[in-house]
Amino acid sequence: MDFPVKRAPARTGRPMVQASPTPRRAQLTGSRIRERRLVMGLKQADLARQVAISPSYLNLIEHNRRRIGGKLLVSIARALAVEPAHLSEGADASLKDALQSSAAALPTSFGPAPETDRIDELAGRFPGWAGLIAAQQRRNAGLEALVEGLRDRLGHDPVLADAMHEVLSTVAAIRSTADILVREPDIDPAWRTRFHRNLHEEAERLSLRATALLGHFEAEEETGPRAASTPIETVEAMFEAADHHFPRIETMGVAAIPAVLGRAAGMDDPATRALAERWLRAYAADAARLPLAVIQPAAEASGHDPAALLHLGQGDVALVLRRLATLPRQTMTGEGAPPFGLAVCDAAGALIFRRRLTAFSIPRFGAGCPLWPLYRALSRPGQPEAALIEMPQGARFRAWAVSQPVAPAGFGAVPVMQAVMLVAPAPPGTAGDAIAAGPGCHLCPRRDCPARR
Repeated sequence: MDFPVKRAPARTGRPMVQASPTPRRAQLTGSRIRERRLVMGLKQADLARQVAISPSYLNLIEHNRRRIGGKLLVSIARALAVEPAHLSEGADASLKDALQSSAAALPTSFGPAPETDRIDELAGRFPGWAGLIAAQQRRNAGLEALVEGLRDRLGHDPVLADAMHEVLSTVAAIRSTADILVREPDIDPAWRTRFHRNLHEEAERLSLRATALLGHFEAEEETGPRAASTPIETVEAMFEAADHHFPRIETMGVAAIPAVLGRAAGMDDPATRALAERWLRAYAADAARLPLAVIQPAAEASGHDPAALLHLGQGDVALVLRRLATLPRQTMTGEGAPPFGLAVCDAAGALIFRRRLTAFSIPRFGAGCPLWPLYRALSRPGQPEAALIEMPQGARFRAWAVSQPVAPAGFGAVPVMQAVMLVAPAPPGTAGDAIAAGPGCHLCPRRDCPARR
């Protein structure tokens, strides 16, 4: 007797997956606890003893038959040496987006479509493989951006365009002269000698042009090896490694920048180093205008509410938002600032700086969601914006944004504008109408969104 296909998962020990809507991320907390415990080689009874619950109750939790939160979640997270959000929220938004991007980039002829509705399960059960896929996707995206930059350069580099024009002109002259010599066998000896001399001169000119063209590219390669990632990715990696907080710059200012750059990886590339120095100088300028000794105690007293700290910026709202994003991050003991995300875009809407936040995805390339208050602020310069945002997976965030000029203004001159948006997880039970936004149209699952590109 043939068994129905639907029983196959039960024989392999895998949970059945039905065609019902995707479960919320919080429902997989138990699976993440179990996978983390197995990775650490910790027995169920030992973990239960550490958090003061019975092994049978922990077994129910690990099989997602009991909801978990509050103090017990914090205790289990401490025992497993992870942040509570890693267990309750699952895969980081950047990891999830990288996996979704990998699935979207897969050719349809490759085979069965990836199960994008089970990304959380993949990241929870096989974190190593999920990280490998995400790393390969980021590398591919970086290489594509590098190729796009080289293609743009080939089309717009004036030195290259001029050199190619001269090379083609010389080739055309050589071909014309050679054509005359072939088609006119009875040409006068004096003219033939002149044509031969012209061929020799044009050939030498072509050799010089080709050598100069090659030197134009070799000169850049001698300044340092080109990284596979783009300069902005390398600099962002430096900021993320420091958790966007540089104590030496906080105390020493711009004098500490050379030391910070000297310890950072990838700074041998001139473009990357120049970009990193520019961002660190901006960081030092913000720290000088609003020192840590002023912003940190005031932020703690106000519950890290940007609205209560605007007076510290003396009219510069963006300064307050940026400084909140650079405060030392909250630890498991409760000390420090809550997790903040930051996005900065120029007047064209392109994201030029970001601090990533779990479950709130900020695209690595291009623009973000057009419904973010970041972009609404661009149309209202100088007017602070605040909004409640709900991401596709259900997580809610509070966002504050403002658009301000970043260069001195002048009569008849077009102001250079930038918009800054600070993002923080909304406290549980936060009331109010939320904007149904996403990470950006390329990865957002909201197919019926009126703002979708």
